[in-house]
Amino acid sequence: MTASIVIADAQARAEIRPDLGAGLLRYDLADGTPLFRPAPADTTDPFALANILLVPWSNRIGAGGFAFGGEHYALPRNRDGEACPIHGSGFQQVWQVATASATRVDLELECNKPAPFRYTARVTYALQDGALTIVLSVVNAAAEALPYGLGLHPWLPRTPHSTLLLPATGVWLEDAEHLPTGHVAIAAHPDWNFSTALALPTAWINNAFSGWTHHAVLTWPERRLALAIDAGASLDTCIVFSPDGSSDFVCIEPVTHPPNAHNLPGGPEANGLVPLLTDEELAVECTFRPLLLAG
Repeated sequence: MTASIVIADAQARAEIRPDLGAGLLRYDLADGTPLFRPAPADTTDPFALANILLVPWSNRIGAGGFAFGGEHYALPRNRDGEACPIHGSGFQQVWQVATASATRVDLELECNKPAPFRYTARVTYALQDGALTIVLSVVNAAAEALPYGLGLHPWLPRTPHSTLLLPATGVWLEDAEHLPTGHVAIAAHPDWNFSTALALPTAWINNAFSGWTHHAVLTWPERRLALAIDAGASLDTCIVFSPDGSSDFVCIEPVTHPPNAHNLPGGPEANGLVPLLTDEELAVECTFRPLLLAG
């Protein structure tokens, strides 16, 4: 196992695993209180981590691949138990540490899979006053233009009284393979209308929210603690995933596009993916900020 990298300031601490896709092992307050769901130090499963990086796409791609630029590209499944290729390839690779300091680390990856994707990715994790900022970028290294997407997939603690603030105007519905079946106004699902702080649903939720304000707050009243999420302009979709009311986690995922954006009506570019020519770059940024509550 490759050694983890720790960054810390007076308020918080984060630990990164370069060998597991540059994912986060944990992000805690300085006193050890988890802000992301902590992972076992010796885990070998990226999905057990506190956060994984989504590059060169987020979530699932259906139909066995996608068409772009007059070509059809077949994509293999990349995770046992998944019917579709999921979350790109960056989370399954070993990244290299480029620079590191007490409060910041930069990691890089050169990846040539799955075909046709060839890319260079870079991520920065930085702490300031306890807030964790993640900057993720990708450069197309393929000879042809290709659609790229990015995102973050944090697993956050879910407590019995957790509430979520996540104003949005619409939401994508999903089928049994977790691919979109249609898009509806948020008013059609009042139990998912997080325009004001609302208790997390007790039933399954795994849906992509559109027209969100790029701001969300997960509050844990019994912990007297909350976590604010502020996403950059390119992260136009936010996915919320939690299996049920007994789950100990909820994922709040700022991403550039909904699931299967490569195959939705209008094509990749109309659904949040960004066509990159050779050597062109796409970058996103998101900050997670702990908030101590009075009481």
